Amino acid sequence: MVPEPPAAPADAARDRSPAPGSARVLVASNRGPVSYTLRDDGTLDAKRGGGGVVSGLSAIGARDDALWVCCALGDGDREAVRRGIGRGEDGVLMLDIDPDVHSDAYNGIANSVLWFVHHLLYQTPLEPVFDDGFRRQWRSYETYNRAFAQALADRAAEGAAVLVQDYHLALVPGMLRELRPDLRIGHFSHTPWAPPDYFRLLPDDIAEQLLRGLLGADRTCFLTRRWADAFTACCTEVLGPDALKGTRIGVHGLGADAGFLRERAHRPDVEERMTALREQIGGPDRKTIVRVDRTELSKNIVRGLLAYRHLLATRPEWHERVVHIAFAYPSRQDLAVYRDYTAEVQRLADAINAEYGTAGWTPVVLHVKDDFARSLAAYRLADVALVNPIRDGMNLVAKEIPVVSDAGCALVLSREAGAYEELGADALVVNPYDVIATAAALHEALTLPPQVRADRTARLAAAATALPPQRWFLDQLEALAPEA
Repeated sequence: MVPEPPAAPADAARDRSPAPGSARVLVASNRGPVSYTLRDDGTLDAKRGGGGVVSGLSAIGARDDALWVCCALGDGDREAVRRGIGRGEDGVLMLDIDPDVHSDAYNGIANSVLWFVHHLLYQTPLEPVFDDGFRRQWRSYETYNRAFAQALADRAAEGAAVLVQDYHLALVPGMLRELRPDLRIGHFSHTPWAPPDYFRLLPDDIAEQLLRGLLGADRTCFLTRRWADAFTACCTEVLGPDALKGTRIGVHGLGADAGFLRERAHRPDVEERMTALREQIGGPDRKTIVRVDRTELSKNIVRGLLAYRHLLATRPEWHERVVHIAFAYPSRQDLAVYRDYTAEVQRLADAINAEYGTAGWTPVVLHVKDDFARSLAAYRLADVALVNPIRDGMNLVAKEIPVVSDAGCALVLSREAGAYEELGADALVVNPYDVIATAAALHEALTLPPQVRADRTARLAAAATALPPQRWFLDQLEALAPEA
């Protein structure tokens, strides 16, 4: 908990910040490494972020000359900025951008347009529709990106390295290049990249602006070679054959943090969650199919449940012998399409339980409240991991479960996940749209001989941890060095 600081003039708070132009390494992302909530007693409660990306980017924390630039995302964050917290003095600079501008940029463009394009999610008979409302939101997206570019330009030292993260900030490299041509700029896309035909759903001028924004970087980087190749194909088709001159393309496959995961997975709170999950599973000989996802449209949770229902319908020998542990943590619930999707996940899980459940067997154990300790408990209990996204930049869950699983697990993996590039050889690979084939893969995974499963798990874990988060970040930083 962060206590409320004593009252001080705004100028004094600014004086505690590093002098403009002092940071040698800068990271920019929509969400930062810490968030604040305002407690009833007026104090601020600080919460550190989690996940592989935050872990990797946090490698800058060991440097005195580093700065993480992010957005103040809620009332607590904005209050922290007003009190002089998050102004760069602790290595984190929060930008207090107008909430309406952020909503347009984040929900209207980043999550409702760019995310949909790169994950191929549009129902094209009805969407997208690029009208006046879209153009208004696009202007907010430009404003949002410009605020980041200006903050980075103001704080970066001569020749500093700047690593810009993801589709929220796709225009920043080009804007920052105009402001500070001396900087070494990298951009990393954590999503897939759409193939040219789909990317060109965007208005022509917007498609060109996005590409030129990213090409303002010295290096534009992706999680897999497939996404990098799609980007270069878009550049060639939209901008011409010489578009990539001056920009290098990098591929860095973010891996799991094995040391952290294995240590964290054996703390007492995880043991408690394992006990509770075993009670819900209901029998020591029952096998488990585990999935852990946000209720993000691209994660394909509904088809995963349909595949499991098909397994129960066509393989009655699994009745009373298997439980599907499905963690579907609500995501982007301020958008109606995500609320509807979350409701459909709940409805289908309830329907499967009503159709097949018995007094002593609940076929689907669904949890919708985010609980990291419980997720790790499920990882440890997994006999089968189901990761079947429609399309995913990487999918760290596919990498984390084999690292943590106690007895080894079989991985059923979509060929549209970025992780397929590294893990496909030892996974049971599926077409994410084919629920019958996915059901067959689940059956095969459940019946793998123990030694085969153990051997596969060992190889999966080795591949999953080949580029741990901090090494992933440092590789990008080193590649931006002048001599690189």
